[in-house]
Amino acid sequence: MLDYWRYQQEHEGLRLYGYVILENHLHFIAQAKNLNKCLASFKSFTARRIIDHLQTQHADRLLAHLHFFKTAHKTDRDYQFWQEGVHAELVFSEAMMRQKLDYIHANPVKRGYVNLAEHWRYSSASHYAGLPGLIEIDPW
Repeated sequence: MLDYWRYQQEHEGLRLYGYVILENHLHFIAQAKNLNKCLASFKSFTARRIIDHLQTQHADRLLAHLHFFKTAHKTDRDYQFWQEGVHAELVFSEAMMRQKLDYIHANPVKRGYVNLAEHWRYSSASHYAGLPGLIEIDPW
């Protein structure tokens, strides 16, 4: 996921302001000239890579679940990795940006994985705490 975001930052003009990746979902705040296209490309590429990895690892039980979930939405593929649809919200103020960043960064703390948001490796919280992160974050 991080590698593809880097690719999109370099080649598709993606501006990534914040993110958190957990074991069963992710949140991110981003901007791009064509954000819908960037999101579709992100979902397609990452799903393909993850499914290929699961097949290589013979994760048949998990693949069976992904095959079952696709039946309600897809007929052109064997598996569905990402949930259908997008839950995008327009961020229209600095206060709203801060609220959204605080919300996404708090996810691993609420789950009890870490005591401080900036300790979660797969999050931009470290960037906002002045620490190095796994990917470059655009200033807002």
